[in-house]
Amino acid sequence: MNVRGRAVVTKKTKKKKAAKRRQGSPAGENPSSEYWTHIGSYYRPLKKPVTVRLDADVIDWFKRSGRGYQTRINQALRDLMLKEQRRRR
Repeated sequence: MNVRGRAVVTKKTKKKKAAKRRQGSPAGENPSSEYWTHIGSYYRPLKKPVTVRLDADVIDWFKRSGRGYQTRINQALRDLMLKEQRRRR
């Protein structure tokens, strides 16, 4: 941490972030371009900023696990969505 309380960005941190950005579905799957963007040889989901009102205890529960709570909330919702889609088939 630097004096102003911001994390110091190192080369290692930059590499980790770049690796995360490259994650996604292999290009061969060719998901709908309405919801996915093509990056290199991968597709990754498009992100949309939204405002959602969640119960305070739910947010606290996700935040207790540390950084990345918004990603974990997104993953929980994605798992529920996929489960529901499989159930309807």
